[in-house]
Amino acid sequence: MTTSELRRLRNYIDGEFRDAADGRTTEVVNPATGEAYATAPLSGQADVDAAMAAAEAAFPAWRDLVPGERQKYLLKIADAFEERAEELIAAEVENTGKPIGLTRSEEIPPMVDQIRFFAGAARMLEGRSAGEYMDGLTSIIRREPIGVCAQVAPWNYPMMMGVWKFAPALAAGNTVVLKPSDTTPASTVLMAEIIGSVVPKGVFNVVCGDRDTGRAMVEHKTPAMASITGSVRAGMQVAESASKDLKRVHLELGGKAPVVVFEDADIAKAAEGIAEAGYFNAGQDCTAATRVLVHASVHDEFVSALAKIAAETKTGQPDDEDVLYGPLNNPNQLRQVSGFIERLPAHAKVEAGGHRVGDKGYFYAATVVSGLKQDDEIIQNEVFGPVITVQSFEDEEQAVAYANGVDYALASSVWTKDHGRAMRMSKVLDFGCVWINTHIPLVAEMPHGGFKKSGYGKDLSGYGFEDYTRIKHVMTSLDG
Repeated sequence: MTTSELRRLRNYIDGEFRDAADGRTTEVVNPATGEAYATAPLSGQADVDAAMAAAEAAFPAWRDLVPGERQKYLLKIADAFEERAEELIAAEVENTGKPIGLTRSEEIPPMVDQIRFFAGAARMLEGRSAGEYMDGLTSIIRREPIGVCAQVAPWNYPMMMGVWKFAPALAAGNTVVLKPSDTTPASTVLMAEIIGSVVPKGVFNVVCGDRDTGRAMVEHKTPAMASITGSVRAGMQVAESASKDLKRVHLELGGKAPVVVFEDADIAKAAEGIAEAGYFNAGQDCTAATRVLVHASVHDEFVSALAKIAAETKTGQPDDEDVLYGPLNNPNQLRQVSGFIERLPAHAKVEAGGHRVGDKGYFYAATVVSGLKQDDEIIQNEVFGPVITVQSFEDEEQAVAYANGVDYALASSVWTKDHGRAMRMSKVLDFGCVWINTHIPLVAEMPHGGFKKSGYGKDLSGYGFEDYTRIKHVMTSLDG
């Protein structure tokens, strides 16, 4: 297919679709086939300027809407997402190569629910009660929107992470300029069409492009906040760029989730749950159950059970109903995952998988690696692929040391029948989320976000909503 025959995606700025000002484009590849299916704008400074100007112009009117009015807009967006769900699924599957059925069941319902949650949150802001904290003076607290938000979404969940970005921002009264990953713009452009049909022009804008486009957004003088979901390196660059004019920054970065399996756990149930949480979405999830720590007394039993499940886990084309996950997102990611396995130390053992699947698309087999040490590269660094590592520990103290002994601190889980032990572990594990006898469920009402190099700020929940507001103290004299 020639470039002229590919579908043309466009930016969405100030209520209309536009090509990049200088006409530059980049090809978008379906990772399930390895073939280009569309072109997208490679936006430059002029495009970013236009989007920021539109968002800035729309902000005062959107800010001044009463919360109930913003709620109505968000509820209409949620309804529209439901009505056009099959279009969104098709765009996301072409974006990512994900299984159609799982995209339908595991992404659309939570996305719609999350938009509706933030629609309700718009009317539930809380703060310190008004009162006299000094004689003759009354103090009140105002919660206000921040302003224009520059947002960058990742390629592993383009639609859902887009929702996590725009829904709390719009609900709080901010306006948005959102950039999808350069490898997965299709579903975001479709979301722009849907959202744009509901909200006033300029409230929601989409600019496609590469990391230079994202940098131009973060460094732009207009946004009061920069929000990114991505790699640690990208997050550090955003934080550094935003520091030049003291923008507020919201970072949801990488993960290396420890999964601590004690000797009293149901080994078969644990292996099944961990495999699903580790291989779902091809392991391209910052909360994925990728780093198992299992008590030495049940280590071999667990590894055998996990390896058996891995060997039976299928990856393949989106329309295959028997597959758990699709391809890795791009050739670079395939090289990264393959590289970790190729560089394994001599003491490591590949118990299952460890190879590419087929020669069409970027598929990789469900993999289990055992025999690893705490300072091994594959333990310390994020693989972001369908690879689960297994280490053994002797006691609770060593399990905690191994679990906390990485730079990431996003998510973790503990598998045990001992309630006291579970509570002790949840206290000392240095991660933003601790699951007990499960791994990976998320709900709109509870916060998602990490510590250390996993970033700061919360997605979802009332905490995530508050991140998109600022606090103002107003004090008035009672003497008139």
